[in-house]
Amino acid sequence: MTLFRLLLLTIIAVVGVYTVIVVSNHGLGLLPIFFGDIAKMEWPGQFNMDFFSFLTLGATWVMWRHHFSLAGIALGFCVFAGGAPYLCTYLLVASFQANGDAKEILLGKKRAAA
Repeated sequence: MTLFRLLLLTIIAVVGVYTVIVVSNHGLGLLPIFFGDIAKMEWPGQFNMDFFSFLTLGATWVMWRHHFSLAGIALGFCVFAGGAPYLCTYLLVASFQANGDAKEILLGKKRAAA
């Protein structure tokens, strides 16, 4: 669990620093570029579509883990806005709340107890 937590912290730090540099150099105009690349049907768009699919999968899992409650849906939508740093932070917090129990991290407290 320690290595997993270190991986999560590394992803948060690396993507966070990278994002700060990109925003400082290019501003916050991500969405037109992101979806524009998808519309062009070229390799950058393929990568964006693949990433968007991962965001969808991650958001759906977070919502499911919280039984599609209002809070779970809100947390799931945060995956779209926050990407990997948000999901890694979510998993890091969940890992401590579950005392490192992988079953509870993946399924949530209720499903893991069943």
